[in-house]
Amino acid sequence: MDDFLNRTQTESLCPVCLERVPAQRVPVDDDVHLVKSCPRHGTFETVIWRGKPSFNQWKRSKIPGPTPLFINGNKSDQKGCPFDCGLCPDHRQRSCTVIIEVTQRCDLACPVCYADAPATTPDPSPIVIGELFKRAAQTGPGSNIQLSGGEPTVRDDLPDLVGLGRDLGFSFIQVNTNGLRLGRDRAYVKALKQAGLASVFLQFDGIEDDIYRRLRGRDLMEAKRAAVEACAEQGIGVVLVPTLVPGVNTHQVGAILETALSWVPAVRGVHFQPISYFGRYPATPDPSDRLTLPEVMRAIEEQSDGLFKAAHMGPPGCENALCSFHGRFLQQADGKVVPLKADAWQDCCGAPIKADEGAAKAIASVARQWAGPSRPDREPMSDGSCGCRVLPSKGGKDDPLEPLSLDAFLHQARTHIFSISAMAFQDAWTLALDRVRDCCIHVMALDGRLIPFCLYNLTAANGRRLYRQ
Repeated sequence: MDDFLNRTQTESLCPVCLERVPAQRVPVDDDVHLVKSCPRHGTFETVIWRGKPSFNQWKRSKIPGPTPLFINGNKSDQKGCPFDCGLCPDHRQRSCTVIIEVTQRCDLACPVCYADAPATTPDPSPIVIGELFKRAAQTGPGSNIQLSGGEPTVRDDLPDLVGLGRDLGFSFIQVNTNGLRLGRDRAYVKALKQAGLASVFLQFDGIEDDIYRRLRGRDLMEAKRAAVEACAEQGIGVVLVPTLVPGVNTHQVGAILETALSWVPAVRGVHFQPISYFGRYPATPDPSDRLTLPEVMRAIEEQSDGLFKAAHMGPPGCENALCSFHGRFLQQADGKVVPLKADAWQDCCGAPIKADEGAAKAIASVARQWAGPSRPDREPMSDGSCGCRVLPSKGGKDDPLEPLSLDAFLHQARTHIFSISAMAFQDAWTLALDRVRDCCIHVMALDGRLIPFCLYNLTAANGRRLYRQ
């Protein structure tokens, strides 16, 4: 039973010393705070959930699946979770996405950067990257691959690395990028497509240059538009990825979604990332610096005039329910939008999902949704769900939509399914080890260990890192 009481007690890390400490999720009016106490550095309290949908409602029951394949599970010097990642036997979920960092170089110096990658670090050779692909095939068979950095497109041989991954059996490879080179080098984009690149995870923080100046250090809106156009020409799927920072771009949630819809089917969805304070960050965050998942859901509904509703978003079937949400929609020929599921967080079938089955569905769903639009001669996409019907809905301005005919749905579903999702990464103040143990997004370290993404990038208050070198 995955309810509030069972999720109240957990463990965390002290944000100063990064030692393991007890923690408790405490309700405060309609919010939930994480409170933890370090014997050396005192008590820390951070808001992790604000308002509706309520913390009690937000759940997705899961049955533990087969133990993942561990690399670091039998060493005699174990210190326990989260210090023995590789993974270790405490981990409860297999990899869905394996991130391979192909460079630490970058052609931007963003004031906000999760990686804060040192540009002086030499790029790993193609031979090393090939070994990482092989290790990913061993430890996370069938996983999706994301090539990241740094900025992967500073490597001229990135198409070769994509081809290497495809040759080694990975059918879905995505590049995490700022898009600068993609927009100015169409031949490079074509080479990526020919090598087998399926998708681009495009940094996209808003539609105004003032936002990019504040978050990325320069005007970038036209570069983003050019990157989308270049990918559209080659049939590479694009996912827009806004880092949401309170007081900077949270007012642009609706504008980002409106822009994304205007770029469908080239743009496959929007994946919001409320800022987490690790990597390159200014200081210990105040409560006003925090943005929680329910706040993002409400902003989506309010700023889209109800076109996308919080009730259309559901908890994940793969990672911990407190880590993310997602919703899928059909854009009709007239531009109006139909949700593929209503009251999504209520788990329409009522049955718990097995962890390994949730992982398999997540892998397949991401690969189908985030890749370039299907050709008309292919079968339409499926969300891998329990068979919940497509619901007639209302478009913006409360214009009624008629239920789609089966033929119309199948035709439009080949190209115009649009996803909205968000991922709340954990930093040293919000970290909860029960969430970490459910993580399915893992970074492949150069020594071949799989590290949960949040732990890999975790930064203490003094800048010390737990895993990233």
